Amino acid sequence: MIQFFGSFAWTIALVVVLGAVALTILSIRLKQPLLALVGLLPVVLGIVAVAVGIRPAEPPVMPALVALSFAALAIIGGNPITVWVLSLATTSNSLGADHGGILVPDTTSVGAKSTTKTKEVLRGGTWIGYLERLAVVGAIAVGHFEIIAAVIAIKGLGRFSELDTPETRERFIIGTLTSMIWAGLCGALILF
Repeated sequence: MIQFFGSFAWTIALVVVLGAVALTILSIRLKQPLLALVGLLPVVLGIVAVAVGIRPAEPPVMPALVALSFAALAIIGGNPITVWVLSLATTSNSLGADHGGILVPDTTSVGAKSTTKTKEVLRGGTWIGYLERLAVVGAIAVGHFEIIAAVIAIKGLGRFSELDTPETRERFIIGTLTSMIWAGLCGALILF
């Protein structure tokens, strides 16, 4: 393992990760998920550093601050990343729900006239995503990976009745996998 000059490297890492967290929060506020792709920079750099064996010398507090910053990036940054991936996978107008849910067609018939509107299902998706990423990062940090399986089971069973259309099921699966993969990558960097 290559020892790198300590405090300077940890300070740079902290600034880069906190900058990504700040841009992620801004992307959520502005509803511009592409801006959050900046969060990929510290994740990719962290993965490359681990892969080539670069490990900065450890000053007392900096590794903990960088780990907490990666946890924040995992939890907050998963939202716009997931929204962006869902936008790539969506061909209809099912994006743009007010409460983080999924918009699906809702056909109502009144007499001989039929109208198609949209209804929002899975309305708590944004907050459930934050909580699921918190659980994944926490599970990784304490080394109890079985918690991740429990989160998947609870999330799937709790929403089973609302997954009645193919589009809803696909978006649910894509969103869940994207969110958990993002949290897993950031969480893994906390361990290194």
